[in-house]
This record gives sequence, C-alpha cells and structure tokens, in this order.
Amino acid sequence: MNSKRTKIICSVADNRCDVGFIRSMFDNGMNVVRINSAHASLEGAQQIVDNVRKVSDKIAILIDTKGPEVRLTDVKTPFIVVPGERIDISDDTSAMCVPGHLHTTYPNISRDVPVGAQILIDDGSVELRVMSKEAHLLVCEVMNKGMIGGHKSVNVPNVHIDLSALTEKDKTFIHWAVKADIDFIAHSFVRSASDLMEIQEILDAEGSHLKIISKIENQQGVDNLDEILSHCYGVMVARGDLGVEIPPESLPLVQKRIVETCRERKKPVIVATQMLQSMIENPRPTRAEVTDVANAIFQGADAIMLSGESASGKYPVDAVATMTRIALENEKALDVQLTLNLRKVVKPVAAVIARSLVASTLELPVKCLVFDTYTGRIGRYLSSFRPQVPMYALCYRDFTMRELALVRGVETYPFSQVKDKNEFAEKAIGILAAEGRVEKGDLIGYIGGLFGSEQGATYMEFRYVE
Repeated sequence: MNSKRTKIICSVADNRCDVGFIRSMFDNGMNVVRINSAHASLEGAQQIVDNVRKVSDKIAILIDTKGPEVRLTDVKTPFIVVPGERIDISDDTSAMCVPGHLHTTYPNISRDVPVGAQILIDDGSVELRVMSKEAHLLVCEVMNKGMIGGHKSVNVPNVHIDLSALTEKDKTFIHWAVKADIDFIAHSFVRSASDLMEIQEILDAEGSHLKIISKIENQQGVDNLDEILSHCYGVMVARGDLGVEIPPESLPLVQKRIVETCRERKKPVIVATQMLQSMIENPRPTRAEVTDVANAIFQGADAIMLSGESASGKYPVDAVATMTRIALENEKALDVQLTLNLRKVVKPVAAVIARSLVASTLELPVKCLVFDTYTGRIGRYLSSFRPQVPMYALCYRDFTMRELALVRGVETYPFSQVKDKNEFAEKAIGILAAEGRVEKGDLIGYIGGLFGSEQGATYMEFRYVE
C-alpha cells in the first residue's frame, strides 16, 4: 500500500461543499479542509464542518482569520489607471473608491505611510509611489498601468501599519471555531508573537484545544520567526502577500529558510499560494507549477495547499489528485535527515530517542514505526527526521488524530488506553494487519510508553510480527 507522505490542504467554499465533493477530495489525497473566513459566513462555515465530519473523523479543519490587513473600500465600477497619473488615498474609510481617489479600511494610513513609500494594490498588480502628504491624505503617483477594483489588497512593504491583530469578525469566527470543535486557526499577517497572544487568551478562556498556525506574510514575520514559533503549533508560508512584501527574487530563499527553521523547531510547515494556479481554468498544470510543488516537497514542507484551485476552480478533484501524484513521485528522491538541530524542543529525551529510532531504519529492515500518543508530539519529532518508512500514530483523542493530519508522513488511528507495551503491540498489529499495513515476519519499531505505571516513560524497541 503506497501512501504519500506530504499532506495536502484544500480550500473549500460553502457553495461547493456537499458530502460527495468532500469525499472525492479526501479519496484523492486531501488531508485538511481550509475555510477562508474572509469569504464565508458562519452558517456557510458550519455547513462545511458538518459535511466534512460526515466523510471522515481524520480530516482536519483549518480556518483563516482576516488578521491585520488593509484593503480598498468598494468600487462602483472598476477603473484603469496609467503611469504618471495622480491618485490620492484618503483616511476616510466610509467612502467608495473612485477614479483619482482611493479609500482603504485603515483610518490612519496618511499618518503611518511616509513620503517615498511604495504602495502595492491587488498583490502588486498596481504600484503607487507616495509623492507628498496633505491633511488626512496621501498624494501618490501611479507607476504602471492596471485595474483598480473593490476590496483589493493594499500592501506597504517595509512600513509598520499600526493595526489591531484581531478584527471583530476574527473574534466572532474564533469563538465559533471553538464551539464547532475545529482544529486549526491560521492567523493572517502575523508580525510578532504578540499578534498571537489575543487568540491564545480566547482559546485558554474557552478551554479549547485549537492550535494556532502563523501565516508569515511580511518581512516582520520573517524577522521574528523564531519567537513566533514559540507561541504557535506551526507556520504557513503564505506566498501571495509575502511575495509582494519582499522582493520576489528573495522569496525562494525565504521559503527555504522558513521551512528549515520550522523543521528544526519540530513545527509543521505549510507552503501555500498559487501552487497549481493554472488548474483553476485548465485540467493540467504547467511544468513550472509541477516543479514548484516538487520543490516544496524537496525542501521538506509538511503540507502543501490549494486555494482557488479547489475553492472555485473548474478542476478541484483533478488538482488534488495531481498534487498527490507529484508527491508520490518526488518523495522517492528524499533521504532520511538525521543531522537536524535539536534546539528548543520541549522533550529532548523523546527527541533523541525519536532520532535513534529513525536512524535504525537505515540499518535494519524496519517495515514501519508505531507509537501511541495523547498530544501528537512524538509524531512531530519522528517526522522532523523524515523517515522513509511509514509512521502510524495510535491516538487516544480524536483531535490529536486531526492535528497530526498536518504532520508529514504520519497516518493515524483511534486507540484506547492499554495496560502495558505488550498489549499495545498486540492491538497495534491487529489494527495495522487488518488494513494490510503489516504482515507476519515484518519488523516494527515502537516508541511510546503511556501504559499503567510506565505512563510518561518513553521507550523504544523492535518486534517481529508473529
């Protein structure tokens, strides 16, 4: 049985989330469903959750917050701007954008943005340069021809915009997410660890197990990555806004550095944005897109993501199936990586044992690695060394199964507490043999130890299937 190790996240919209569609996506390789709160109502998001749960309790659900972003206000009719044209940006957030005069969702833009700054509209499709300031107004020059439409993104590279980390809509969706028992909150535009504190306070007050994913979308987030990682479960390299905020030629190296840092810290890392963009309209990807997906896999990303390809594209099932084929083919070229730095790990003994177990797979004919877990931590440790053999997690909690849906190479099963490691091995073999994962004579590597008086003691051993 050949399974891909790289996990796939698919954005799903509430106007296309019926059970049959979710099942087709799951059958073709989807591990996590993403809900974009910027484009969803609470009712629509709940419908997605309900239908996902009908398909499988192993599919994780992730919801994006809007975060501290700036957008244009509405536009009655989109209009074209040309180089050299003057265009003003006002602090007034209540008016619509019109030719020659733009309004944004941020009321202090003239205060925070200096003369000489670059302002990028709609992911950089229109560039403006701030030439001067007037009362509550930025006077800008258009640098290239382009179209201005309503609610388009506004980026100001290398300029700090003093925005609250959470909008009121974000707070509403976070409280809903807790009640809906989803799994991940991906917070947009994380600049520092302080941007995560307000979310964590809400989760702690609700006694929620939800985990935070930090979306790295600007230079501040890149610069503060290490402290951000100390306050979240994992990271998403959100290349849309990130590729606008930093020079595009720097993006591949920044992506590589983020992936490496996350792996050293034993944190899941997602690579996202425009991975198979052409499949929104076409049944096959470009060669460049295939290479981009493969490069994320070679770098060691835990997960890769589809956005418009699966949310609104014409070929969503084909897109996830294509990602699965790319993963299966290119994972063959990956090697075990034992030289990974073991810095800032919560349980260093467990991390060292995990590395030793993965190292043993290079010397012994180990068929798979099996572990039991409450938190999923040992799975993240094992995965960070990128073993070439399958890893099976026997999980004591449903939400732990779903959290591991973001961790590369780990497959999960529900499990109940047992009295000792002999009973654990016996029951684990029974579960795996029933699915054809193991057979008589296979050598299995075990790591764990949450049994009776041994609870909390991590052990490692090998057993043949009898």
